[in-house]
Amino acid sequence: MRHGVRRAVWPAWVRAAGIRVRPPPPRGDMAEPGPGTGRAREEEPDPAGKEEAAPAPKKRRLAGGERYVPPPRKLNPGVSFGAEHFAETSYYFEGGLRKVRPYYFDFRTYCKGRWVGRSLLHVFGTEFRAQPLSYYRAAARAGRLRLNEEPVSDLDIVLKNNDFLRNTVHRHEPPVTAQPIRILAEDEEVVVVDKPSSLPVHPCGRFRHNTVIFILGKEHGLRELHTLHRLDRMTSGVLMFAKTAAVSKRIDEQVRQRQLEKEYVCRVVGEFPEHEVVCEEPILVVSYKVGVCRVDAKGKPCQTLFQRLSYNGSSSVVRCLPRTGRTHQIRVHLQFLGHPILNDPIYNMEAWGPDRGKGGRIGKTDEELLKALVEEHRSKQSLEILGIGEEDLNSAGESKDCGNSGDCTKSDPVNGSSCPAEDEKDPERNDVAACPLNIDTNLEPPDKDKELRLCGNQDGQAGEKGWDEKDPLCVECRTSRRDPSPKELVMFLHALRYKGADFEYCSSMPEWAMEDWQE
Repeated sequence: MRHGVRRAVWPAWVRAAGIRVRPPPPRGDMAEPGPGTGRAREEEPDPAGKEEAAPAPKKRRLAGGERYVPPPRKLNPGVSFGAEHFAETSYYFEGGLRKVRPYYFDFRTYCKGRWVGRSLLHVFGTEFRAQPLSYYRAAARAGRLRLNEEPVSDLDIVLKNNDFLRNTVHRHEPPVTAQPIRILAEDEEVVVVDKPSSLPVHPCGRFRHNTVIFILGKEHGLRELHTLHRLDRMTSGVLMFAKTAAVSKRIDEQVRQRQLEKEYVCRVVGEFPEHEVVCEEPILVVSYKVGVCRVDAKGKPCQTLFQRLSYNGSSSVVRCLPRTGRTHQIRVHLQFLGHPILNDPIYNMEAWGPDRGKGGRIGKTDEELLKALVEEHRSKQSLEILGIGEEDLNSAGESKDCGNSGDCTKSDPVNGSSCPAEDEKDPERNDVAACPLNIDTNLEPPDKDKELRLCGNQDGQAGEKGWDEKDPLCVECRTSRRDPSPKELVMFLHALRYKGADFEYCSSMPEWAMEDWQE
C-alpha cells in the first residue's frame, strides 16, 4: 500500500467542463478559513471572468553601481481634467483682460528613446534650451528636478529606458480677453458655446487655465468634455463638445463621412470679388513653434469656397465654406487671394513682403520669413499675441516635446509631456497644437509641498493682483511685459454655423461683420 496524501479524483463531468477546484487542505491544517477563502467561495466561478492579479515584478539583480529604474506606471485612460487641476490657481480681471495668478506646475515625461544613454545635462542643453543650463543646475539644487521621484543631485546622470522625469516650474500664462464664454445650447449629450477670440480650446503651450476647457470646468461646472472640433486660438464662434465618449464617437463618424457643414464669416482687406471664389491651393506648415503656414505645392490638398456678403468701401465681409480641414486654411487661402483678414496678426503683416503673400509671392526663405515675423512683433511688443515669449524663441528648433512653444505645441495637456498629433477636424483649429482632450495619462496629480503650492495671498478678489511673491528661479517674475489691449486680442474671423446630420448650431453675427461697420 502506498502511503501519503491521496490525490482527489473528481467526477468526469467536472473534468470535462474544465472547472478548477482547489484540493482540500491537509488534515492537520485546522485553521479557520479567512475572509474570502471558504470552500463555497473557492467553488464559485468568477462572475467578472477576471484573472488573479499578477504578482509584483521582482527587482532584477543589479550589477555593482548600476542604477535601478522602476517599471512604467499603468496608463489611466479617459478624460483627465478634474478638481485637483482646476484648483491649481485662480483668475483675476484687469483692463478688460482675464489673467491667471502664477502657480507651480510639474512638467512630467518618461525618457524618450533618443535620450537613452545621454546625460540629463546634455538633454537639457540640446532639447530644452528655453532656459540656460545654470537654471537647471539651480533647479536641481532647489529640489525641483526629480528622476524616478528622487531628487536629482547630479545632472551628469545617464538616462535609461523608462526613467521618469519631473520638473517643477513657476508658470505664468498670457492674458486673454475678459469677454465671457456664452453657452449657446446644452443637453444630456452636448454643450455648445460661443468662444471668444484669444482663448485656446484646451491646454497647450503656455496656456492651461486660460483655455475654454478650464474656464468651463471652473466657472460653469462643465467637466469631462470631449472635443468634437477645434477653433484656432484667435478665432471666435461656435464650438461644440460631447458629454460622453459615445456621442463623441458618433459625431466623429460624421466627420469621417464628410457630413458636417461649417460656415465662417470674416472681414478682409479690400474689395472682394462679388462672384463665388473657390481656392484649392495646397497648404504647408512652415513652423510648428510660431504657428505659420503658406501655400506650397508640397502641402496638403484643400478647398475653400468664398462668397462676399458686403463691402463698406475699404474692407469686405466674406462668407467662408471650408471643404477640408487644414491648419489655418481660411486665413492662408485669403492671403493667397490678396485679401487677408483685416487684422490677422500673422498673414497680414509686412514680413510677407510688399504683396503680403498674394499669389504665394513672398521672396523669402521660410527661415527669413519666420525671423521677419518675430522681429515685426517684437518691435511692436506684441509677441504675446502670437502666444509665444522670448524664452520660447530660444528653445531648440521645432521640438514638440518640451511644451514650451505657444500655439504650436504637441504636448500632453495635463502633464506637459508629449502626445501624438491628431488628424485635422477643423480648418481654423490650432492643428499643430491639438492634443485630444480625452487623452490617456499615465500620471497622477502632483503632490507638491505647501510652499510650492502657494505664491502669495489667494484673496480671490477680481481686479486685485494678489500672489505677488516672486520666485527666485523664475525669469518671468523678473520680466516686465506690455499687456495686449482687448482690441488686439480680437481677430475678424468667426465660426458662424456648425451643422451635422441631426443638429445645427449658430451664433449671432459679430459687430465687426455688420454692413455699416467702420474701423
